[in-house]
Amino acid sequence: MRIAALVGLVGSWFIYGLIRLFGRRVAPAEVGWLVGPLGGPVIGAANYEETAAAEGLQLVRNAREGGLIPDFSALASASFDPARVDPKIRDFYERTHAYRLDAWATTYFPARLALWALVTTISRRVNQLNFPLDGLDTAYGMTSEIALLRDPASGAIRYTGWFRKLERRDRAIYTGYYMTEKPPLHDGACVKVVFPMPGGNATVLLRPENHDGAGFRLMSIGRGFGDAGFYRVQREGTALRVWNIRTLHETFCLYLDAQQSVRCDHEVRFLGLPVLTLHYRIAPA
Repeated sequence: MRIAALVGLVGSWFIYGLIRLFGRRVAPAEVGWLVGPLGGPVIGAANYEETAAAEGLQLVRNAREGGLIPDFSALASASFDPARVDPKIRDFYERTHAYRLDAWATTYFPARLALWALVTTISRRVNQLNFPLDGLDTAYGMTSEIALLRDPASGAIRYTGWFRKLERRDRAIYTGYYMTEKPPLHDGACVKVVFPMPGGNATVLLRPENHDGAGFRLMSIGRGFGDAGFYRVQREGTALRVWNIRTLHETFCLYLDAQQSVRCDHEVRFLGLPVLTLHYRIAPA
């Protein structure tokens, strides 16, 4: 355990060094499209309470309403037509609370080694991004909880939290915050997902695409800083250090299978190599 803790500490400082080396220092006001909740030493479900307290929001855990994209039409742009997406897929995004997920995972060599090192030394210590490393991790099930964070004055939803954990080990896979945001270099709104990390976060901006008839695809592939992509953000006093990791890509592809059930293929690639694929069957709860 002490060796794993030491390796995890060294790994964390290595990541912070990369952020400092490759990131740019910016004021939060310069990158309002990128600003989102930050994390403390340990993340997990407690981060929702911490964010609500820090921003003066009202928190509803295990909400019986709410979706990752409350109004799917907010994603409309010259390059994406929400009306073409199958109503079942749209309903999942607008009413995520009403659905359950069955998941299967596949990891790939040689990236599997790096993923194993990341999860066992850092993710488990901070209880965030505990990606499944083998089929048994997901075979026991995955929870799905919606947490709503509202402005107490207007009642408007500031963030929709989606908390998922592995039943087998009671470890958080994703403590995430979902919203829509238009980055400067994209012609419309993207799906913005914020995963708090100690003293910072990992923010993914996903551009929507019509795919294969009535299907839907989200991709974190853009033209650089200010477009869709993966951003590692770290707090530096009153400023932020932001690293746009252009070699790390996520793709979500949603479609209907032969039984008209919603399916999702979630693929993570680094340096062009496959790292992890999560396959979901999405059904009414």
